Amino acid sequence: MALLHRSATAVSLFVSAFPFPFALPSPHSRRTLTSLLPKLTMTTSASASASGGSTASTRHTNRLASEHSPYLLQHAHNPVDWYPWGEEAFQAARKRDVPIFLSIGYSTCHWCHVMEVESFEDEEVAKLLNDSFVSIKVDREERPDVDKVYMTFVQALYGRGGWPLSVFLSPNLKPIMGGTYFPPDDKYGQLGFKTVLRKVKQAWDTKKETLEMGGTLAIDQLTEALSISAKSTKVSEDLAHRCLKQCVDQLTSSYDPKFGGFGPAPKFPRPVEDCVMLYQHIKLMESGKDSEARELMRMVTHTLQCMARGGIHDHVGGGFHRYSVDECWHVPHFEKMLYDQGQIVNVYLDTFLITGDGFYSSIARDILDYLRREMIGKEGEIYSAEDADSYENEGSSRKKEGAFYIWSSEEIDEILGENANLFKDHYYIKSSGNCDLSRMSDPHGEFKGKNVLFERRPISYMASKHGMSLGEYTKVLGDCRRKLFLERSRRPRPHLDDKVIVSWNGLVISALARASQILQLEPKDMVFHFPVVGSAPSEYLQVAEKAVSFIRGKLYDEITHRLQHSFRNGPSKAPGFLDDYAFLISGLLDLYEYGGNTDWLHWAIQLQSTQDELFLDREGGGYFNTPGEDPSVLLRVKEDHDGAEPSGNSVSAINLIRFASLVGGDRADTYKQTAEHLLAVFEARLTEQSVAVPLMCCAADMLSVPSRKQIVLVGDKEAPQYKEMLAAAFASYNTNRTVVQVDPKDTEEIDFWEKINPNIAQMACSGPPDLPAVAHVCQNFMCSPPVISSDELKNVLNKK
Repeated sequence: MALLHRSATAVSLFVSAFPFPFALPSPHSRRTLTSLLPKLTMTTSASASASGGSTASTRHTNRLASEHSPYLLQHAHNPVDWYPWGEEAFQAARKRDVPIFLSIGYSTCHWCHVMEVESFEDEEVAKLLNDSFVSIKVDREERPDVDKVYMTFVQALYGRGGWPLSVFLSPNLKPIMGGTYFPPDDKYGQLGFKTVLRKVKQAWDTKKETLEMGGTLAIDQLTEALSISAKSTKVSEDLAHRCLKQCVDQLTSSYDPKFGGFGPAPKFPRPVEDCVMLYQHIKLMESGKDSEARELMRMVTHTLQCMARGGIHDHVGGGFHRYSVDECWHVPHFEKMLYDQGQIVNVYLDTFLITGDGFYSSIARDILDYLRREMIGKEGEIYSAEDADSYENEGSSRKKEGAFYIWSSEEIDEILGENANLFKDHYYIKSSGNCDLSRMSDPHGEFKGKNVLFERRPISYMASKHGMSLGEYTKVLGDCRRKLFLERSRRPRPHLDDKVIVSWNGLVISALARASQILQLEPKDMVFHFPVVGSAPSEYLQVAEKAVSFIRGKLYDEITHRLQHSFRNGPSKAPGFLDDYAFLISGLLDLYEYGGNTDWLHWAIQLQSTQDELFLDREGGGYFNTPGEDPSVLLRVKEDHDGAEPSGNSVSAINLIRFASLVGGDRADTYKQTAEHLLAVFEARLTEQSVAVPLMCCAADMLSVPSRKQIVLVGDKEAPQYKEMLAAAFASYNTNRTVVQVDPKDTEEIDFWEKINPNIAQMACSGPPDLPAVAHVCQNFMCSPPVISSDELKNVLNKK
C-alpha cells in the first residue's frame, strides 16, 4: 500500500498498549493460503465449504434491513445486532460504554461470505457481540473513506490488510486493534474470533484508559505521518526522465517471461503497469531506441495474450475475473469487478493502436459486450460487480466459488456433441479436471473433476493441428461457446452487485468513448465470434453517453455542483470522493474528444472547479481523498498508489494537463501549475518508489512535454469526410495529443469556445465555410497549414 511506508512507524508505540499478542490472519483466497501461511492450512480447509452468502433464518432482522447496499442487506438477517455506520451506533456505544466492532467488506467478497457463515450467523458469536459490543457493518465500496481510515491503521500495524476488515474501536471511533478474516475457533496457533472477542472485552474492562490512549495516539501519529505537503511548487527538471525509467526498469526486472505479467502469483491484472510500459515504448521509438522499445512491447503483448488465453478471462461470457491464484493466469478468483473491466479495455485498445493486431481489439470488444449484456441497467447505469460464489443448482444449500463458470468433461460432451473433442482439446478440458498446471491452482482439490477453460496453445496452432482453416476453426469455437453460454444461463447466477459507483462508471465511460473511434480502425472484413457481438463502434459512444446522463440525472446536484458517490434505489448518503470526480472528469474528457459534444467538456470543467474547492490543498499541493466534512472520518489522506485502481491524484494530474491544452490564457497556466504542485507533493515517492505510482510517472512526463499536440477539427460533425478525418486523428497511439472538435455553424459551441479559448473559436470561424471538414495541427505555438482530407491529416501527424 502506498501509505504504508509513511504510516508504519506511526503506530509503533501503539502496539505495546494492547495487552495480548495478535497475528493478522491472511486476507488471500483459500487457494493461496497454503503457500503463504502453511500453519493455517487445516484452518482454511475447514472453512472451505462455507463459501456462500447468508442462510440465516429470517426470524432475525436487524437495522441493516432498511439499507440500500447489497452487502449490508446480505447481513440484515444475521442474529448479530448490526448497525450501519452513523450517529445512532456511535451514541449506543457511548451510552453503553462498550467498544465498537467494525466489520468492513463488500458484497462479492469471498472471505466476507465465509466469515458471515462461520461467525455472524452463529448464535454464540452473536451473543458475544451483542452483549459486549456495538457492531457496525460497512460496505467499503459505499464508504471508501471509512475503509481507508481503518485499513491504513491495520496495514501500518501489521504490514498488510484485506477484506473482511475486522477492527475494534473505542466509542470515540479510535482503533483499538484489528485484523481481517478470523476463523470462529482457535486452531493451529491462530486465535479464533470468539477468543478475540473475549480478550478484547477483558482488555476493555481492565485497561480501558490505556486502550483509548493508544487509539488516540495511533490516529494522531497517522495524521502526522500522512500530512504530506510539497516544499516547493515545482518539480526537479529531470524528475520525469528519472521516475519513468526507474519504474519501467523495476517492472521489467519482475517480468515473468514464461507466462507474462509482472511479479509472482497470485497475479492481478494491474493495467497501470501496461500503461507505463506502452508509454515508454513510444518514447523509446521516438528517440530511435527501437530495440529497447520492441522489448517492452513484447512484454506487454505476451502478458495480454496470456491473460486473454487464461482462465482469468471468461471465454464463454466475456470479461475478466479479479485475479489468478496461480502463475499461469489459469485458475482465477472468480468475482468480476467493474474497475478491472474499464481499465483492461483501454490497455487492449492501446495495444491494438500500436500493433494493428485485431486480436487485441476483439478482446476489448469481448469485455465491452459482456458489460452491455450483463452489467448495464435500463437507464444506462453500469453496475459494480458479480460475485465469485454461486449455487451449483437450484437445490443447493451453500454457494461455491466458481460454480457458475466451471465445467465437467461430461457436460461438454453432452452439450457440444460432435465438436466436443475439438473444444476439449482447445481448452485443455480433461475428465479428471484441468486445474493441475500449477501447485497453486487447486491445492485443496476443490475443483477435482472440473475444468476452467484455458487455451494452452495459440489458436493458429490448434487450427492447423485439426486440419482446418483459421476462419473455420474460430467459427466452430464461437458456436460452441454460444451453446455453453446458453446452457450456463440456466444455472443459478452469481450475485450481482447492482450498486452504481461514480468512479468506476467513469473508468468504463472512458473505455466506451475511446472504443467508439479506435475500433473503426479494424479491418472492414473482420469477423467476430461469440461472445463478441460485432457492434458498430458508434454504439459504444451511445452507451457511454447514457451512463453519463444517468450520473448527471441521479447523482449530481445542479445547484451545488456536487456529486454523490453511489446509487442503489436512490443516492447513497456518502458524498462524492476524489476518485469519483477525477475518474468521471477523465471519462468526460474522453467523451468530448472522441464524441465531440461540448456539453460533456463544459460539465468536466465545472466538476474540476468543484473538485478543487472540495479536495485541493492549495498551500501544500495535491488532493485529499475526502471533502473533510464528516467528523466521523478521522483521517484525510492524499492517496498516490496506482494499484487495482489508479490513484485520484494520478488521474487528476493528467486531467489538469489535458485541460491546460483545451482552455486558454491564465486558466491554462493555473491548470498546469496545479498539476506541477501536485507532482511536487509526491516527488520523493516518484523518485524512490516509482513502481508504486506508474500512472503518476506518466503524468510527470506529460507535464514535462513543452507543448501537447492539438488537432482542431472544424466542420459538420455528421459529414462522412469529417468522420473520416476524426478517425485519422485517433489512428495512432499518442497520450500527448488533444483533439478539439468544433462545428462553426453551431452558435452555442462558438460561444462556449469564445469564453474558454478564443483562439479555437477564431480558428473555427476563419476557415472556408463550404468545406465539410478542415483540420489544424498545432504544437509549440505553431500550426501547420489546414488540411482537408484524412490522408493529408495522417501524413501531418506521422511526421516526426
